[in-house]
Amino acid sequence: MINLLIMGKPGAGKGTQASRLLEHYQLTHISTGDIYREEMAKDSEIGKLAKEYIGKGELVPDDITNDIVKEVLHKQDYPKGFMLDGFPRTKAQAVALDKMMDELGITLTSVINVDVDDSVLLERMAGRRVCSNCGATYHIHFHPPVKDCVCDLCGHPLIQREDDLEESVLNRLKIYNEKTKPLLDYYKKKGLLFVVNGDMPKDKVFRIITQKLGD
Repeated sequence: MINLLIMGKPGAGKGTQASRLLEHYQLTHISTGDIYREEMAKDSEIGKLAKEYIGKGELVPDDITNDIVKEVLHKQDYPKGFMLDGFPRTKAQAVALDKMMDELGITLTSVINVDVDDSVLLERMAGRRVCSNCGATYHIHFHPPVKDCVCDLCGHPLIQREDDLEESVLNRLKIYNEKTKPLLDYYKKKGLLFVVNGDMPKDKVFRIITQKLGD
């Protein structure tokens, strides 16, 4: 069984590596972002709260997020292990996670941090565009649509998500560096941290991670 925590600044390519690792090791995905998006789509009370914080580029309060993760972990529906994605983001959340896992008698195998410089991430994220209909993603420099501002797949307009606006990106990076970065020291002291350079071809990043974890 492999239990992973995957970390990385917004736009570092963490999502891409997470998808490949989930498939490769057949892990259960525990993504607080996905959970909150589902709640926002349902317009639930938790969803409304999450939308308010996420729209401003801020973290959802610890007590709300901790309770959601605890509920998922206690179901123990992860036969080959799990991947935590988007949690913990603060040291306080990490301490809460340790307590949850101690109660269940489980441990983390490794903490993978996909690392990219802030300046590179700002260019990546501020240039992203998303189809308003099918959700296909583009980039004005690296992966532009054939027709400007129009989706190649379905012909609907492309939009820039609120959290990809430059001001929001800078705020998200500031929050990461102030609150999430201390987690690296926390997990380094535990001997769990593995840092991989995310500013390389995706296949190479994936290969380095799987070599670390065991093919």
